[in-house]
Amino acid sequence: MIDLLNEILATLRHNKLRTALTGFAVSWGIFLLIVLLSVSRGLVNGMESMFGKRDTESMTIYGGWANKPYHGLKEDRPIELRDKSIEVLTVQNPEYIRDASANLSSDSTVISTSKDYITGGYQGVYPSTQRFEGLTIAEGRFINDSDIREGRKVIVLHKNNADMLFGREYPIGKQVRVGDLSFTVVGIYDHEWQKASYIPFSTARNMSGGSDRLRRITVGLRNVKDQQSSDKAERSVRETLGRQLQFDPDDESALWLWNRFSDYLRTSSAMGAIGLAVWVIGLLTMLSGIVGVSNIMFVSVRERTHEIGVKRAIGARPLSILKQIILESVAITTIFGYVGIVAGVITSQVISHYVGESDFFKNPTVDIAIAIQVTFVLILAGAFAGLFPALKSLKIKPVEALRDE
Repeated sequence: MIDLLNEILATLRHNKLRTALTGFAVSWGIFLLIVLLSVSRGLVNGMESMFGKRDTESMTIYGGWANKPYHGLKEDRPIELRDKSIEVLTVQNPEYIRDASANLSSDSTVISTSKDYITGGYQGVYPSTQRFEGLTIAEGRFINDSDIREGRKVIVLHKNNADMLFGREYPIGKQVRVGDLSFTVVGIYDHEWQKASYIPFSTARNMSGGSDRLRRITVGLRNVKDQQSSDKAERSVRETLGRQLQFDPDDESALWLWNRFSDYLRTSSAMGAIGLAVWVIGLLTMLSGIVGVSNIMFVSVRERTHEIGVKRAIGARPLSILKQIILESVAITTIFGYVGIVAGVITSQVISHYVGESDFFKNPTVDIAIAIQVTFVLILAGAFAGLFPALKSLKIKPVEALRDE
């Protein structure tokens, strides 16, 4: 084995320039593959983080305009969601809907303390909003069922807003003014982009003047595992609300549905396609280097025809000749390939440092699994590059090789 390694190293030293140029092509291809894989990993991590914080098995429903006549009602009329729609959806769709909640908002109400104030109003919500929106509670708690039943004047603030209103004071249990009313802070939450102030839905309904109109309803889905079942859930929602609110279920404009589960399936499919495309592009780029390695080995076999003839004449087995040529090819590919891996990993770390992290791009680094996959590709590619030159070497007849000078 040591003799074989010495022969491989001697061959590489004998053709330094040719080996270096071909090795550079291999390194460049692997380098691009690693960088592309790290970028795609950053996108996938961002997607998983974004969807992981939110309830992907949910659907938000907005009222629209009926563009079709229905049971004597004319077209071009608004479809408005009602408080009763929440109960109707949960009672009539137990197969697909596990729970439902609504949202009431006031964008103009000022929330204040003696120290400062914030604008942006409040949102009246149900407890399930925490799961739907992916809110992380930092202090205290979120709105609960007791708050809803009793119409309590409690509020949950984003941590940045709490800092503005209370400074260094501990906010839980403190009072804030929401318009002309006093509310108790029961929770502080953290979120990357959502900074709304949340109060119980029932309290917001009392503050709205008694109207039962809703801007939107969010439902939690169950038994949705693929696009087909997701589409059935959407159809069930349209049919249920169509009966209650008097519109044609086939009228797409009557309701606007944001199906997060369908979005998740589409995004996952897109991320999978991106990952596949990255591997294809990287492997095609690396192919130029592999072709170069194969050409080197063909030339090496031609230059060493006499040497191979001598080995065959003194009894060397064809398998040993085959093994030597293939191992030389694997050595060239692996050595320079790992140069590309190291350069690619360093570049991915630089990208992670300077680009940073956002909602859609996180931790663009290469893990051990990808390193193992690339190593396997390197060994396989090197063996493939040396296979045809090795097979050619076996066709050399000892007598003709000894004549070849």
